[in-house]
This record gives sequence, structure tokens and C-alpha cells, in this order.
Amino acid sequence: MNKKYPLRRIIGGILLILGVYFLGLLIYGWATDWQPDAAPTPLLSDQISSEKILTDSVYTLVSWNVGFGGLGAESDFFYDDEGIWYSGSSMIRSPLNLVEKNLNGVLNFLQQNKDSVDFFLLQEVDLESDRSYRIRQYDAYQKSLPGFYADFAVNYQCERVPIPLLEPWNAYGAVLSGLGSFSRYQPTEATRHQLPGHYPMPDRMFQLDRCAALHRYPVLQGKDLVVINVHNAAYDPGDKIKAIQLPYLRDLALAEHGKGNYVILGGDWNQCPPHFRFDSFMPGNTQGYTQGNLPPDFFPEDWTFAYDPTVPTNRKARDPYQKGETFETLIDFFLVSPNIRIRSVQGISQSFQLSDHQPVVVTVELQ
Repeated sequence: MNKKYPLRRIIGGILLILGVYFLGLLIYGWATDWQPDAAPTPLLSDQISSEKILTDSVYTLVSWNVGFGGLGAESDFFYDDEGIWYSGSSMIRSPLNLVEKNLNGVLNFLQQNKDSVDFFLLQEVDLESDRSYRIRQYDAYQKSLPGFYADFAVNYQCERVPIPLLEPWNAYGAVLSGLGSFSRYQPTEATRHQLPGHYPMPDRMFQLDRCAALHRYPVLQGKDLVVINVHNAAYDPGDKIKAIQLPYLRDLALAEHGKGNYVILGGDWNQCPPHFRFDSFMPGNTQGYTQGNLPPDFFPEDWTFAYDPTVPTNRKARDPYQKGETFETLIDFFLVSPNIRIRSVQGISQSFQLSDHQPVVVTVELQ
């Protein structure tokens, strides 16, 4: 009798089970894959403002990736550490008490600044996701900003994100998330713009469908202020996807400026501004990380990048945050058209207590 025969049957059985499992994931992912419209689509307002026309010339904006409430200082993220296969010692999702702590911190920030800020551009706002215990964060942010216009642009909708692949009992789960935009003024247009560029299959079925949220506000002088909330591709080696997304954003912004309008783009670019050293806050101590820059010729020279070079806006989430040890960089900022003057710009240092990103505040003057 061949003693290896039972072993072969066991190995064959395991391989068969794995094959059926992975095939099932692919079929389910394909069947439930959300396909957003490639054409610009209107955004529905969930809260309206009584302010219809911008009568002043000076405005303050905040951009902040709030990290779905799950990436505060105490948290690490398995995808940044172990990858797609298993979680190891890293968190798949932060404990509920930390998500609630982070959410309450963001709410306090919004409430404390609602009288001085005209536009809040938030990224990674969860509407109903397993990773944030299905807490409707967007609804909570609306309530904290009474009287503000509010809308939500979906950029991540997946019935089940199956990673880590070898822990199906502990999968990332359902995600419904996107861009939350809030303004003191009522826009005459709010549009979701699907950004071009895709991740390769099968990753594409479980990844974000990146978008930009455009809002148009009439100015007393007869022009428009166009504010665009952006969140470009991450986990993009060589910035190949961003190289497809950026021309779309550029053409959109230049077309608006060509009409004589004022244009502001703000958000999480997942790239550093042109010429900014990605390791500026930890020179030479890159810990294996790298971060690309927006091309210096991405926009005409008279467009201005607004950022605070003294405050990092992003920390890497391979481990819980430790000042001086965790790698920090700057990938959140604003870009404004030539007819806008930047009065001030400030990064808000929070020691990354509430998110793996920190807010950026800019005050601008329409010329």
C-alpha cells in the first residue's frame, strides 16, 4: 500500500477547497461589483443652506481625510503591514470604542470651527461600513453643522471586501464610503465626477472607484466659485493610476477658470506637492516608504499650491503612531486658480489622534 496516497488526497482536498473558495470570491465580486456612471452625475443635497450668493471676497476652507474613524493614533492597518493574505498582529478594524472616540473628535472639530470655516471638504467618510460598525458618520457630521449645505459622493461601495483572504471569518466586509462636502452656502450645481483609471483585475472589484465632487457657487460679481473635493488613488505603485486621473482634474479646473470662474481644488491627493521632499519631516529615515510628487508642469505656473510645509498631514499606518518613529509626510493640500490670493494656510497638528491624516485650513481672497 502506498502510504503517500492519503497525504496526496488530503493535499488535493485542501487545494480543491481553496480553489472553490477563491473562485467563489471572484464570482461574487463580479456579480456585486458597483459600476458608477462614467459621466458626471448630480449629487443630491441632504441638507440645504439659506445662503444663496457669496457676497464677500474672503473665505476659509478645511480639507481633512477623517480615515473612516478607524485610523487614529492607537491603530495600525493590516493592509499596510501584512498585505492581503492575513492580518498577523495588525488590526483589520479598530475596536468600537476607538472608532467612537475618533468620530467624536471629528465632530468636536467641526463644531468648534463651524463659525469660522465656510467649506469643509472631508474624505473617507463612512455612511454604512463594517469597518466602522455601520455607524452613519456622514449623518453625524451633518447634524454637527446645522445650516450648512451637505452632500455625499460615493467612492467606495462593495458588498464584501474579502481581505485578508486567508481569514474569511474575519473579512474587512461591506463598505459604503465617500466624500462629504459641507458649505455655508447653497451651490447651484453639485456633481460627482468619476475619475478615470482602474486597478487591475481582480483587485478592481474590491477597490475604490475614485471620484471628485464639484460644487458651483454664484459670486456677487456674476462669476462662480468652483470648489472641488478630491481623493486620488492610493496603493498605486509608480503613480500610474494618478497619471490618468490628474489630467482629468486639470482639464476640469482649467475649463472652469477659462470661463472666468474662481477654482479651488482641495483634498487627499496621495502625492506630495511639486518639489516637496516626501521625507522632509524624517530626512533619510524613509523606512522603505516612498511618495511621488505632482508633476511641476501639472498646472500653469500661475496656479498656486497651498500647504503648510511645517506640519505633516499623513502618517503611515503600519504600526500605531509614535512621534519620531512613525513615518510622516504631506499629501493633503489645496490648489487655487490665478484669480485667487492665498491669505493663510495652516496644517493642524493633532498628533494623529483622530485619523492617519491631519486637517489643513486655508483662507483665500477672490481677486
